[in-house]
Amino acid sequence: MSRAQAILCTLVVYKLAMVAIGVLANRLSIDDSDYFLGGRRLGPAVAALSASASSSSVWTLIGVSGYAYGFGLAAIWLLPACIGGFALNWFVLAPALRRVARERGAITVTELLAGPVGSERRRAIVLVASTIILLSLLTYVSAQFQGAGKAFAETFDIRFEWALLIGAGIVIFYTLLGGFWAVSLTDTLQGVMMALAAVILPLVALAEVGVDGLLASVSGPEGVTTWAAATKGLPGAAALGFVLGLLGIGLGYPGQPHVVNRFMALRDDRSVVVGRRIALTWAVVIYTGMIVLGWSVRVLAPELASREDAFVHSTELLLPPVLAGVMVAALLSAIMSTADSQLLVAASTISHDLLGGAGASKRTQRAQLRRSRATVLAISIAAVLVALRVDETIFSSVLFAWTAMGAAFGPLLLVTVSRRRPRAPAVLASMVCGFALSVGAHLWPLTRGGAVERVVPFVIALAIAYLGARRRPASPANRPG
Repeated sequence: MSRAQAILCTLVVYKLAMVAIGVLANRLSIDDSDYFLGGRRLGPAVAALSASASSSSVWTLIGVSGYAYGFGLAAIWLLPACIGGFALNWFVLAPALRRVARERGAITVTELLAGPVGSERRRAIVLVASTIILLSLLTYVSAQFQGAGKAFAETFDIRFEWALLIGAGIVIFYTLLGGFWAVSLTDTLQGVMMALAAVILPLVALAEVGVDGLLASVSGPEGVTTWAAATKGLPGAAALGFVLGLLGIGLGYPGQPHVVNRFMALRDDRSVVVGRRIALTWAVVIYTGMIVLGWSVRVLAPELASREDAFVHSTELLLPPVLAGVMVAALLSAIMSTADSQLLVAASTISHDLLGGAGASKRTQRAQLRRSRATVLAISIAAVLVALRVDETIFSSVLFAWTAMGAAFGPLLLVTVSRRRPRAPAVLASMVCGFALSVGAHLWPLTRGGAVERVVPFVIALAIAYLGARRRPASPANRPG
């Protein structure tokens, strides 16, 4: 059996499992609460692995390993950035968000921030939040589909366009069928696949190059200091801005609607505690593994045409065909686990928030589900068209959308669950400033990818949200006297 045949067989079995989960989950989706939030019955393992896989995307396997391949020791800052983001989500946001969302009956992040029907400027908040989510997720999902296309095209030597359509089609199919339950259950399996890849590939690569070879590949030319190697040789303030820019990636975690909706769906407080342990362990394994893999491939294949080929090339170089098929399946898992969650959030933004799914009393539950599925399909088609026409590296396009959503929603969510929902003008100002400043900094070449893009908008939006919120009143038991 050839390598391509072995990989194809592995992928066929894997995709059939995904579709089967979608078919089974279809029976669990009765109304919009089930389709978009799983009826708030999510257990810790499913929540932790599905949220982790959704937050880590193709950017983790292709982008992080590629960044480590291209820039050596400078990739080390991704480790505290991403693990710190996981910790911020699970220690600070998850416990309070689960409680607040349940108290208010909110199904989406937008609904939580906008407040109940009749709240001040509710419609304006919904429109602004929905626009930000749709613009960001369209970019994000397109990047996932591009990643799937590149993986299929390189593995099977077929045209990128056909490869992209195959990868996107599978994701769309099972997301249409089962909604949140299908997405969460498939993401759990995909999270396991990603962890498997992050253990096997780096260990095999490290055994091939040796520790000495690995250290030599990241230390830089003779005479270069460790700090210089870790900051791409940038001088003074530019080096500090580079480091803060990478660390700022962690600030984006609380503002990702397709990730934090898992916290809203957790069934109880114990699930938060257990899920936290699973998620943080997973993050350490994944990000450490991908950085080590990228550094190792610098030694094994120093002349790759694109640094984002490091992951797929390592499977060809180091593994037998069947195991290589499992690793490529893990890569596609990273792609699908994020794309399906984002498609679902984008659909809930239109179907539930903009079109008023929550208050559509004249519509039957099944009619609402049909509308929700039609929305998933429409957004999927738009994302495929963008992926076919826009050419940008996965690392930069994903981080752009990640940072923009993170600055728009993260500060507001953190303030909302720790104090109370800010007043409507502050909600609008925080969202608009966070998003607009991130986009503006990304478009200006001098600030793209640095602290100005990834830290400053978040801090400004956080200050606006904080100043616009009143502290949550103490419970009677905690009041003095």
